[in-house]
Amino acid sequence: MSFKGIGWRTASAILLLTVSFAAQAQGIKVGVVSFGKLLDEAPQAVSSQRLLQEEFAQRQRDLRAREEELKGIAQRLSEGEGFMGEEERRNLEREARDIQRELDRNKSEFAEDVSLRRNEELGRLQRMLVTEVQTFAQTESYDVIVSEAAGVVYASSAVDITERILESLRAKSSAGN
Repeated sequence: MSFKGIGWRTASAILLLTVSFAAQAQGIKVGVVSFGKLLDEAPQAVSSQRLLQEEFAQRQRDLRAREEELKGIAQRLSEGEGFMGEEERRNLEREARDIQRELDRNKSEFAEDVSLRRNEELGRLQRMLVTEVQTFAQTESYDVIVSEAAGVVYASSAVDITERILESLRAKSSAGN
């Protein structure tokens, strides 16, 4: 059998299904887990998301306040058209440009900081989830655990252990771990 004309994902799925059928014939316990679902629904992931929101809330409020300040200056410039002195207009325009530059720089730094922290938290969560799945597999005597990233195209609910791992994570979250 040649895998030349088919993609790697398809070839992986075929190989996985072949191994899975062989495993079932030999009585091997196989489980499927969705890391995407774990990352979306695990209490630790929800907590991590809330922590990030709280961590960056003040900076986000500060950026919004600066944007409002800039809008106020723009409105004063617009309303003062024809009534405002040339020097006052120049000063307001300069102030608006300075605030806009500062705002652009702060927004860029904010986005970079949020992205960096999100990636740090995601990495931490992924490591924790892999450890949890490995521990669960050993405790429950699974021979093989497969994730969607390994090329599974279909898995029946009979072999999907995602809900049970979520229950384990919820129990650990309730216990304070």
